[in-house]
Amino acid sequence: MHGNSMNTSIKNNLKQLKKRDKFKFSLISNSNQKTEYNLPKASEKQLRDIRKRLKKERSLWWFNAILLTLFSITFIGFLVFSVINITF
Repeated sequence: MHGNSMNTSIKNNLKQLKKRDKFKFSLISNSNQKTEYNLPKASEKQLRDIRKRLKKERSLWWFNAILLTLFSITFIGFLVFSVINITF
C-alpha cells in the first residue's frame, strides 16, 4: 500500500508542475513598458543644503547610538558587579 501512495504523490506533483508553468512569469513586469519618474528639479544650493542636513542627521544618529551603547554597557556592568558582590 505504501508504494501505491508514493506513485499517487508523484503523479499529483507532476500535475502541479504542469499547472505551474502557466503562471511562471506572472510576477515579472512587462519589459516593454518604461517607467516614468516625475522627479522635481533641484538647484545646486538645494542639493548642498540637503547634503549638509543629511550629514548632520547621520552624525547625530551615530552620536546617540554610541551614547546609548556606552550607557547600556555601563548599566549591564553595574548589574553584574552588584550581583557578584551580593552573592559573595
